[in-house]
Formats: sequence, structure tokens, C-alpha cells
Amino acid sequence: MSTPDLSFAGTPVEQPVHFIGIGGVGMSAVARIMVARDVAVSGSDAKDLPVMRDLAVQGARIAVGYDAANLGDARTVVAGSAIRADNPELVAAREAGLPVLHRSQALAALMGQDRVVTVAGTHGKTTTTSMITVLLKGIGLDPSYAIGAAVPALGVNAASGADDVFVAEADESDGSFLNYAPRIAVVTNVEADHLDHYGTAEAVYQAFDDFTALLPADGLLVVCADDDGAAALADRVTARGSTRVLRYGASERAELRLLGTDQDPSVRVGEQEYPLELAVPGRHNQLNALAALGVALELGINAEDALHALKGFRGAARRFEFKGEARGVKVYDDYAHHPTEVRAALSAARSVAGEHRLHVLFQPHLFSRTREFAQEFADSLRLADTAVVLDIYPAREDPIEGVTSRLITDPLGTEPSAAGAPALEALLATAQAGDIVLTVGAGDVTAYGEQILEALSAKESDG
Repeated sequence: MSTPDLSFAGTPVEQPVHFIGIGGVGMSAVARIMVARDVAVSGSDAKDLPVMRDLAVQGARIAVGYDAANLGDARTVVAGSAIRADNPELVAAREAGLPVLHRSQALAALMGQDRVVTVAGTHGKTTTTSMITVLLKGIGLDPSYAIGAAVPALGVNAASGADDVFVAEADESDGSFLNYAPRIAVVTNVEADHLDHYGTAEAVYQAFDDFTALLPADGLLVVCADDDGAAALADRVTARGSTRVLRYGASERAELRLLGTDQDPSVRVGEQEYPLELAVPGRHNQLNALAALGVALELGINAEDALHALKGFRGAARRFEFKGEARGVKVYDDYAHHPTEVRAALSAARSVAGEHRLHVLFQPHLFSRTREFAQEFADSLRLADTAVVLDIYPAREDPIEGVTSRLITDPLGTEPSAAGAPALEALLATAQAGDIVLTVGAGDVTAYGEQILEALSAKESDG
């Protein structure tokens, strides 16, 4: 394969390209595609992560730890929003006058003249992007794709395909979804979130307006009619007349109409009705599947073939991911970190648990988000029989005075749990055969799944 000419906004992206924070899921996705296209890539991260070893095997030059010397002979540098301004490699790059691209800009440079499908929304982006990709692969296409999590059915979260379709998750958290030029855009929902970046809910809504304005006149917005924010966005786009709109959902306004019950759903496409058979639970996943169907129809795929291909989707990493079973207790993990996502994850878990109980270990993500949505988190967690709440995972933020997990636990009439053994003991004391344990949050709570299974297995051995 010949090395491609890359450019963003008309400016060439010169090689070699160095990634600061290459181990991150979004950064590694872009790096993986560049390496597959014979772009000279180097990268570094604070920790030695498995994906870095994969990239090294494929030909990238990888370093563990940040040091200005890691830049080597790089001509372009890529950095994500999580990289701090005082990172020694970023400082050295700026001092040397090297162009520094955001991860999304580097991804946009890879899209070239492809038919670009971007998936945006406050929730459901990763699952919907994964569904679209699995669907396209299932009917025999070979798209390029970049997804915010590993997908078991695909084996990886990013690849360079042979066909002229490029499917990408479009992250609104830092406004970077405005760097793409989609031909088809999906918006799953629009809610106030990431107020640490946007400041106000109105600014979030404006960003989504700007996102839809990226579509050409002959493009398509595929949007959920069941979500108030997304439905209002669709109405504004329709009023502008700037591009076509396809609505999906249970709403009577939806052209792709979700019918039936949660246990026996179907979808109406025009005058035809088809059964909707999915391997993943939850009403939210049924809606995500309709979004994927809308994209497929726009790409010329017939509904029956598209729905058949969707049967092959079995989830994405950390999206109601089954971790294992011990002593009859099933353990799942979910990335949900907004109240609406938490409610959806718990609702899906409820449908799986049936008459048995649901126990949740929740880790709030970001002080600012906890401050804004503490009551909503508490309301969502009431769907669980047991809700254990850990301390806040700070991620990129410094503590905010007065903001602790107590803002969530006080309305629930409980106490925050210390990390480690106390949290495990609180769950294991009540979990019985047939119950579901769900770890929830965007931080390191995911590591508890294996610990819970080990503790359950130990109890089984002792018993």
C-alpha cells in the first residue's frame, strides 16, 4: 500500500506523526488506521498498555513515559483533550513549531473522500457506531471505522477498510465532533452534559446545531424522535431545510417506527413490518439498532439484510458487558456516567435479572458532573435493590469544595463506600444465585468485576 497524502482543512499532515497518549482508546484508533495505511507513526503514554504492544508489532515506534526525546523526527504531533498543557512532549512540540492536531483532526484527515458516517449524541454513540460497523461487515462491506471501545464481533475498535465508507464515533464532550465532514450523521439524543466544557445547556444544544450544519444538502440526519432534545434538533434542521432528516423511534413521527413490546419488538419500514431480533437487551439498544438501520437504508442496503446482520452484534466493551458468573451470580460492567445512561443500563439489567435482584456498584465520574446531576443519579440508582456508591473518580478535574459522593448517597439514605474490600463486602453480603451485579462508571470501577467474581468463587469454595 502506498503512503497516502493526508490533510486537514487543506493543510498537509506531514510524516512522521507522533501521538501523545497513544494508549487511549480514541488515540490508538487513529494510530491503528494510520499504521495500516503505511503512515510512519510513533507514540507514547504514561503506562505500558496492551494496545501499545499491538501497535509496536504493526510497526509503530512506542515509548512508555513522557519525554521530549520521544518526539524523535516527528513532523506532526497528535494530542487528545486529556493531555495537559505542561506535558513535556507537548511543550517540546510547540517550542519546535510543530503542528499539533487534536485527535479528531487527525481522524478527519484519514477520512479523505470517503462517504463519512458519524455518530453523535450524549449517550449511545459507541454502541450505535459498533452496530453500524457490524451491520456493514455482516452484509459484506469492508468499511473503515473508529469506535470508542473494542467490539468483540470486530476484534478491534478501529480498522482501515477497502470500501469507501468510513464510520466514526463523534465525541461532543470537548466540541471536537465539529471537525468532521459527514455525509450521514446520527444523533441518538441531546442532553445537557459536559458542562465543564460548555458551561450551559444552551451551549450544548448550539453545538449540536453546528454539528448538523456540517451535513451537505444531499446528506442525511438520522435522529431519535423519542428523545426530546434530539427531536427538537430535528425540527430545527427541518425548518432550516438544509438537509434531509430521517426520524426513528416509537414516536408516531418516526419514519422508522419501533413497534411491539420490549420482549417482542418489531420495526416498520414504509409499509413493511419486520421483527427486530437482537442479542443485546434493553429498549435503548432497540433504538440504537433503528439508527443503524437508517444508515444502512441510506447506503442502499435493504431492510431485511440489514436486520439480519444486526443479529451478529453482541455488544461493545464496557457497554453492559458480561464479565462472568460465579455462585449463580452474573456480573456485568457498563461505562454509563450520565444519569440517563445509568438508568438505561439499570433498566437493561432489570430485564436480564427478571424476578431476581439487581446490585449496583457505582462510581461517579467528575466532580462537576456529580455537582450538576447528583439528584438525578440518586433517582436512577433507585432502580437497583442494592446501590453501593464509591468516591468520585476525578479524571481530569481537581476537587470542588463540598462536592463528594454524599450528594448522591444522602438522597438514597446510605453512606458512600470506601474503595476495595468494603465495597466488595457490601455487595457480596446480599448477592444470591440468580442475581445480577453491575459495575457502573467511566473510571476504574471496571476493575471490580474480576474482583467480585474472584470473591464469589472463593465463597463457593469455602462453602
